[in-house]
Order: sequence, then structure tokens, then C-alpha cells
Amino acid sequence: MKKLAIVVAGGPAPGINSVIGAATIRACLAGVEVLGIQDGFKWLAEGDTSHVIPLTIEDTSRIHFRGGSYIGISRANPTRSPEHLQRTIDGLERLGVGMLVTVGGDGTATLAQIISEKTRGRIRVVHVPKTIDNDIDLPDDTSTFGFQTARHVGVEIVKNLMVDAKTTSRWYFVVAQGRKAGHLALAIGKAVGATVTVIPEEFRGKKVPFTTVVDLLAGSVIKRLAYGRPDGIALLAEGIADCIEPEDLARYTELPRDHMGNLHVADVPLAEVLEKAVKARLAVLGIKSTIVSKYIGYEVRCADPIPFDMEYTRDLGHCAARYIIEGGTEAVVAMINGRFQPISFEKMKDPATGRPRVRMVDVDSDRYRIARSFMLRLKREDFSRPGELARFAVTCQLTPEAFRREFFHLVKDEPEIAVDVGLALAATPTPGGNAEGGESQEGGPPVT
Repeated sequence: MKKLAIVVAGGPAPGINSVIGAATIRACLAGVEVLGIQDGFKWLAEGDTSHVIPLTIEDTSRIHFRGGSYIGISRANPTRSPEHLQRTIDGLERLGVGMLVTVGGDGTATLAQIISEKTRGRIRVVHVPKTIDNDIDLPDDTSTFGFQTARHVGVEIVKNLMVDAKTTSRWYFVVAQGRKAGHLALAIGKAVGATVTVIPEEFRGKKVPFTTVVDLLAGSVIKRLAYGRPDGIALLAEGIADCIEPEDLARYTELPRDHMGNLHVADVPLAEVLEKAVKARLAVLGIKSTIVSKYIGYEVRCADPIPFDMEYTRDLGHCAARYIIEGGTEAVVAMINGRFQPISFEKMKDPATGRPRVRMVDVDSDRYRIARSFMLRLKREDFSRPGELARFAVTCQLTPEAFRREFFHLVKDEPEIAVDVGLALAATPTPGGNAEGGESQEGGPPVT
């Protein structure tokens, strides 16, 4: 029988080792020899087949407790040239590989399909989707593996920052990973009760001026300060950088581009740029605020998986090995409502791009609307309440009319909302209050 190889590509995500271990155990029990391709496709693309290790039950039975990748990882992409792709295929065939389990994101899934097509089925391929971004379009809102651990660890980090922010009277601008979608930033922000969370989806595919994002954050600082709190936490998805008009953003920082000319959002110093700009905006209004930038990404990507992801990824690894050994190929491995469901590569594709569809945050969902209602940010109804408007204006040393001119552009397209959860909570007495959410200041919005 042909050998089964496992390769991990892209960026790390908690649970990789669980997939490797479970797939190895299932294959070995079926009498199939398993190879671990080290460092992704890096060496195979160069024609080097020496960076391969045999995987056994003894080697892998306890690796599921740890983060990282037992066989390494890389972002090397063999499709960057026909020569690299052919070397990769030739290397797999020299190693006697007839079954390939790839673990990665959308780019790795595309590569897996290409390998299957180029070998005309001589190498069967199944793909296990991973990303802490949670943006692979799996059915029934199923998480991508690693996302739940990333959220859990991210929440612990931000909880500590919230205490520091309150203790030292400062703001933190926390940028979370999420190149295209804001799932991770929103999940962390909603769970901890961050003051405000900003994600790409709220701009609905439109490019916005840099000043819009600056004023959005400045508005939260002002609203918070108006109720006696000089501290706060803003969660920002890194993909916001791609929502800002590029010519506008280029005036504040150099724009890193990839080899295709696309903005490389992970390399944009978004937090620092916004920190400086918001400080400057507030200074013009007579407000001095201490703002500190923080990035969450590497701290969560190789964290030890929480039990949810340990169990989930062991299921995925087991099903990947079982399916491919039984003859399956060209499918993404998914566990939907406790049942294994192979999804064909073709079904996962976006017809417009030819790549797997990207799952975005549904900003029309109740889940997102609830998150927005608890955020402390300027809302349309603030401008129709004279008392609120006057409170914010005084904080900025402006008249209510001048404050409206400065900030109404943020909310002019929002519909009127009948009930503001923040104000409703503030009107409810909270015996003793609590550390962050729920406690109110003189009848104002909750000091979240």
C-alpha cells in the first residue's frame, strides 16, 4: 500500500499536533506507513526529500497536548513557479506517497487540489482546514480549528490589559489577527466586554477615509471620558487597514505589498498609526489621553489547545486518515454537528476567485447587533438627546452644534434604534457594581 504523508502549511494554529497524532494513529492501525513532511512544502519545492520523518503511534500519541507543529510549518508555496510545483510532486512520488493529508488555510487547500489534479489521482489528497481567523466557510457556523483556543488565550490577555488600563488610567488599542474577517477581534472583544471593537465588515466592503476610523475611536474615548472614565480597551481587527483608502493611509505609514501588489495587512503598524492619530485628534479638542498599542497574534497561534480544540482536532485527524485510506480524495474534512462531512474542493470554491470562499462576520445578525449595543461608541441616538450631546460637547470644550459638525458623519447612515442596551443597563441599579461591565457612572452608559 502507498504511504500516507502529512504536511502542515501556512501559519500555526492550536490543535495541529492533535490532527497529526490522530491521523497517524488511525493510519498505523490500518497498516499504513506514515511520513511527516517537515517545514511545510519548503524542502520538497526545492527538490529535497531528506526532510521527512516516519511517524508512529509511539511518537505521536501524546503530542496533542501541546501547541505548535511537531513536524514544523512554513508558508512556502510550490505554485509560485511550474518548476517548484513539479519538484514537489516528483518528491512525493519518489517517497512512495499515494495519500496526502494537508493541514492549512485556503491557499493550502488550493494547492492540495492542484496536486491531485496534476497527478491525475495517483496521489489522493484531503485537506484539514485550520486558521485562528475562523474565515473558512464551513457549514452551520462551525469553527475552524484553533479559533476557540485563540479566543480563550486572547481573552485572558485582554482581561489583564483591562485591569492595567483601569489602574493606570490609559487606553489600549489591541489589534487581533484577521486579514479579511473580524471574527477573532469580535469574539475576544465581546467576551471580555471591551469598550469598543472595530472590524472590517462594519464598513460593508467600502473604502473609508482614515479620519473615519480615527474619529470612531476618538468618539469612544470622548464618550467614556464624559462619564468619568479615562481608560478603555479597543479591539481592532488587522484587516481594517485594507478598508482604509490606500492613498489616505499611505500619508501616515508605508504600505507593505506582497508579490501580487496586494496590501500585506499583517505588516501595517495599524495600532501605532491609530494611536498617534487619535492622540493628535483628541489634543486638538483639548483632551490628553494615554494610549498604548498591543498586538495579539503570535501569543495565541502556538498556545496549547484548550480541551475543545483537542477533541475537535483529534476527530478531524481521525476522519482525514480514515477517509483517504478508504479511497476518498479532493475533499475538505469537516465535523458538522458531531458527524463527519467531507466537502468537495469544488463546493468550497468561490466562483469569482477560484479559491475557497471567505466567511465574513454577518453584521446583520443578532450576534453582531448585540455586540454593537454593548459597545461604548457614538451612536445616532446620542445626537438626538440634548443632554447626552451637551455632555460630550463639554468634554471636548465645544458647543453641541460644533460637536455635531465634528462627529455626526460617523452615524449619519445608522438607523434610529429604539432601545440602547447600554443606557437600559445603566438605568438598572447594580448593587456594589462590578469591575468592568454593568457598573454605571451617574446614570450614564455602563463603564464597559
